[in-house]
Amino acid sequence: MSQKGLANSLKAVIIGIGICGLIIYFYFLPIWGKAILYNAPEYEHCYLPWMIFLWATAIPCYLVLICGWKIASEIGKDNSFSDINAKLLKCIAGLAAFDSGFLFTGSLLLYFLDMSSSILIVLVILVVFAGITVTVAAAALSHLVYKAAALKKESELTI
Repeated sequence: MSQKGLANSLKAVIIGIGICGLIIYFYFLPIWGKAILYNAPEYEHCYLPWMIFLWATAIPCYLVLICGWKIASEIGKDNSFSDINAKLLKCIAGLAAFDSGFLFTGSLLLYFLDMSSSILIVLVILVVFAGITVTVAAAALSHLVYKAAALKKESELTI
């Protein structure tokens, strides 16, 4: 597969993830929230704060997709191992870490305000571990891409 083909495939995946995210955040989460309210109407006062909080967690996710798009563009320019991509991967790691911390802190706050249940906290912890996994993977890739970019620069200087 050519660099352009790989970049276009990555961009198609990024678009697909973005669309799936919109469907989950703005279709399924409100439906699940309404279903919870149907079964437990005493949580009606919690619906809007939780929805706003969950929608806020989408912002770093979409910033990650923007970084991924820029990485795909660099790959399309045959610039896979570059300082730009290393910085973008480091940004992805930072955004994933921030979103994981924000999700954990916010859900604990809502729990202590008696707007959540312990089952939901367990679910949030699983999602946070997934975010931490993305953080570590992106940080490791950033380091490796930075090292590869340094080797590339060094080999370009060799006659």
